[in-house]
Amino acid sequence: MKGALRLAATDRHAEALGLLPGLPLADARARVTGLRVADHDAEADRHLLERLADLSIRYTPMVMPEPPDTLILDITGTAHLFGGEDGLVRDARARLRRHGFTVRTAFADTPDAAWALARFGASSVAALPVAALRLGEARETALHRAGLYTVGDIVYRPLSGLAARFGAEAATAVRRMVGDAESPIAPRRVLPPVEVERRFPEPVARTDYVLGVLADLLADACRMLEARGEGGRRFEVAFFRSDGKEQEVAVETSAPVRHAAPVVTLFAHSLARLEDPLDPGFGFDAVRLAVPVTEPLAPGQPDLDRAPPPGPALHALVDRLVARLGPDRLLRFHARESHVPERASRLRPGSPSGSWPVPPPDEPPLRPLALLRPPRLLSHVVADVPDGPPRRFRLGLHFVHIVRAEGPERIAAEWWRRPGLTRDYYRVEDESGRRLWIFRHGLYGREETSPRWYLHGLFA
Repeated sequence: MKGALRLAATDRHAEALGLLPGLPLADARARVTGLRVADHDAEADRHLLERLADLSIRYTPMVMPEPPDTLILDITGTAHLFGGEDGLVRDARARLRRHGFTVRTAFADTPDAAWALARFGASSVAALPVAALRLGEARETALHRAGLYTVGDIVYRPLSGLAARFGAEAATAVRRMVGDAESPIAPRRVLPPVEVERRFPEPVARTDYVLGVLADLLADACRMLEARGEGGRRFEVAFFRSDGKEQEVAVETSAPVRHAAPVVTLFAHSLARLEDPLDPGFGFDAVRLAVPVTEPLAPGQPDLDRAPPPGPALHALVDRLVARLGPDRLLRFHARESHVPERASRLRPGSPSGSWPVPPPDEPPLRPLALLRPPRLLSHVVADVPDGPPRRFRLGLHFVHIVRAEGPERIAAEWWRRPGLTRDYYRVEDESGRRLWIFRHGLYGREETSPRWYLHGLFA
């Protein structure tokens, strides 16, 4: 029987017939003729639970899915927005039931207690069975043999004796249940540094009014950013409809921003570009704005008319193009963690990220902006052995004589990717004043392949 197929979940009609999860499928079919069953899809259940967690963010950003069928919500500081805890749970129940879900809810001071009260339907933590501690079948049986059937039988006894007899995990489970040990929530979404929202007493069906609310929220968020000494790089808005649908739109900026007007313009362009236009349906009942990515931003000096200082023209142009055309239509170089020159940058959509190396003041750049791909092989190279710079080489049909050289800059191969040879880079200048970036691929007498010389870049 251990290898038999068993029921993983049942609906209320099946439960009324005595069919419960864990029952062997053969026994279930023997009890009910014409029983309809479907294979359990654990992955689909997980995706559904995560989707419900995303929808529950309308109540609080602190939402943790707990497979296979539980959501833990920390509603501290948010219940009053729905008329209290009872109002919040009524709203959540109504929305879930409209989609065909059976819902059991419970309030408690700890996540473990809330889960157990909803699961077992007990009136208090003390009345919960010891199975609520989730210690496993073996320890549950051992607790029963010791005459301990409920959490109340345990919680008033010295926990040191419980730990000595049933293990430290049993004592920790009791402490977590009553709040004497930490039981943190790991939310599905990381809380953003800045977040503001507006809830409406009645659903609002006017899109222009909701967009005006978005502008007000942006102004509030920018004031909060100013108090933090930061600017936003990414702004995300979520529109919550009364039928449970949520629509999200995000914009990014090339530089940190804390003035609402340019971000309002970016959202206007992004909303106009949506394939699925913003549809109020039966009305919006909430709008939430988050700023998940921020960067330090020093205070700016306003003009005499108190207008905000204008941002760099290039950043503003990039932001408008991305908002109008989409991030995939505008590619920019992004810095990447690699010493290998051809891997030190990459083209990615949207605004640039990462810091670029800056040469010391009054010093020429260490590397050229223009690289040859692939590097050009040089012939007839005359160089000081083993580590000296080239003195002469042939480039195309002409010989090049070097009058100045700096280096080497030694770059080892990225061994974690694939084996390769060491490179020694030199900044050189020829008789005509051209400045070139040249490297020797391989080391004389220390690597198996004979070294070769390449031209990799040209300095402006």
